[in-house]
Amino acid sequence: MVPGAPMTPPDLRLQAGPHAFVDDLEAPVLADDDRHHLARALRLRDGDAFTLSDAQGRWRAARFGDTIEPTSELYTPRVAPYRLGLGVALTKAAKPEIAVQKATEIGIDDVVVFESERSVARWDQKKRLRNEARLQKVAREAAMQSRRVTIPTVRVLPDLVSLLPLAGMARADFGGVATDSSHRFVLVGPEGGWSERERSAVPEVVDLGPTVLRAETAAVVASSFLVTSRASPA
Repeated sequence: MVPGAPMTPPDLRLQAGPHAFVDDLEAPVLADDDRHHLARALRLRDGDAFTLSDAQGRWRAARFGDTIEPTSELYTPRVAPYRLGLGVALTKAAKPEIAVQKATEIGIDDVVVFESERSVARWDQKKRLRNEARLQKVAREAAMQSRRVTIPTVRVLPDLVSLLPLAGMARADFGGVATDSSHRFVLVGPEGGWSERERSAVPEVVDLGPTVLRAETAAVVASSFLVTSRASPA
């Protein structure tokens, strides 16, 4: 290594043990729910290795126990050049939860669930707030599982208009262009498809492939395309 050159952090994906979030990496303290999950569900024992992140982009290795013992210095991986977002129209059953979970695992930074004009499911304000909290928890758990050093923002909005305007936004639909690095935020529609007003509001269209996808599958494909485009050379 050249003296004075910045050190390349080790690959977090290859570190031993599970991954968890704490508020302070200098004096790490696990939340009760996280400690219970690590000890009971993942069967972590005193002295076992695992990794910690502050959800702000930094991480370090540690040993599990009544008192968490840091075992490495603090690392800060390379920051992505820009944020990526996924908008998911409200759909029935557990589909929004699946979309948030998978988008987090893949590497999306901002996830928005919104009520489309043709959404089958409908949430009033109270239900939106309750489900927003639930989906934020889903994102946090998925970020731990996938060893992320940040947790995506998750919002639930009453309509598409509440999200506009946003640079680099496109909606997934047939006949569009392939996703590229100019696209920063992709919208996935509901079971009933986009209304004419929504098509006019977001004229840029990206095509997710040759087949008809379920909404939750489209969310996974759109997330993958976005992350791949960001990683590709300009």
